[in-house]
Amino acid sequence: MSAHSSQPMVDVQEVYKRFGQLEVLRGVSMKVERGQTIVIIGPSGSGKSTLLRCINHLETINSGHIFVDGHLIGYQEVDGALKSLSGRAVARQRAQIGMVFQHFNLFNHMTALDNVIEAPIRVKGLSKREAREQGLALLEKVGLADRAHHYPVQLSGGQQQRVAIARALAMNPKVMMYDEATSALDPELVGGVLEVMTELAHEGMTGIVVTHEMGFAREAADDVIFMDGGVIVEEGKPDQVFDRPQQERTRAFLRAIL
Repeated sequence: MSAHSSQPMVDVQEVYKRFGQLEVLRGVSMKVERGQTIVIIGPSGSGKSTLLRCINHLETINSGHIFVDGHLIGYQEVDGALKSLSGRAVARQRAQIGMVFQHFNLFNHMTALDNVIEAPIRVKGLSKREAREQGLALLEKVGLADRAHHYPVQLSGGQQQRVAIARALAMNPKVMMYDEATSALDPELVGGVLEVMTELAHEGMTGIVVTHEMGFAREAADDVIFMDGGVIVEEGKPDQVFDRPQQERTRAFLRAIL
């Protein structure tokens, strides 16, 4: 944790989320300290992706509080009640939260470099020269310096996902979130993406990762959270959760996938 602040970078407090009658998150609380990487595992439908989407306010919550770097996300508190922030204020908050999805969502008519520099120029007002310098450095960081002027159609899925990571990093986010970032990739392309994610974790970038890649969880996670049925069933250090799980539900899940 950084010395300048004892606040966690992400603080999720008693969050509930319903879609109609379906309660997807049922009182989820978690903290992510600065520089920590938390990996969330669990079966499909357990609420993992919804939790990420609530943290950057792509989904509104029914109750609870979410703070990023001490700021309440999506709402302001007025006389003890939550009042929604304006779309512009939410966009400003979201710019500080990097999000990498299962599908790369790159602009097909733009080169890799143009995809990376678009938001810093438009949203942060960086000069084109400064944005290009930063963008090239980020593409080098994700191992794609030689692909800067290629279009998405000329890149493999794994390369496109690494461009997506560089694009998220270009906004200089306070936290990086990955929602099944490798699940749409051919198996032989997964390694390059996980390598970049692991390197960022080891460099101290705060991260929350939803993944089925258990090897990555062991290698890069400070803590592992196992979710099922919209609640956190178990959390702990990777070796504890994988080798000595306390809960029978965790044991059953790991037996099924390992």
